[in-house]
Amino acid sequence: MVILGIDPGLATVGYGIIAAEGGSFRALEYGAVITKPHALLEKRIRQIYDDVLAILKRHKPDVVAIEELFFNKNAKTAIDVAQCRGAILLAAEQCGVDIYEYTPLQIKQNLVGYGRAEKGQIMYMTKLLLHLDEVPKPDDTADALAIAICHANFVSHNYGWR
Repeated sequence: MVILGIDPGLATVGYGIIAAEGGSFRALEYGAVITKPHALLEKRIRQIYDDVLAILKRHKPDVVAIEELFFNKNAKTAIDVAQCRGAILLAAEQCGVDIYEYTPLQIKQNLVGYGRAEKGQIMYMTKLLLHLDEVPKPDDTADALAIAICHANFVSHNYGWR
């Protein structure tokens, strides 16, 4: 199964594509879509949409796993990120790819076994499970890979490996 994990954002959208089979994972591609901080919001959203659409077309993943938004302070940031997330969901829908959403708590619980795990623990497990030499940068990229692994584990636990 090929999974595209996405950590949505406005300045940085982390993405990671993994192949999951029989309980093992392999990173196929990972990186980040970086938008210019002083560009108009609509230009940034368009760039995110275009870049994610290109990734979807290049890899043809079976599913997209995306982090649910969690904001408790800045409503403006939450709204901007939500708009970018909508562009990502639209791109996936247009490509006919099923979308699964996970909370930060679910991702941490899945990778580390503890829902209040620290960032470093998630990064370490991502590196370990994907047999990488180092933790991918920026952090949003490593988070996206963690989201993809979370979905693979969810499928395995609930449906068994296919």
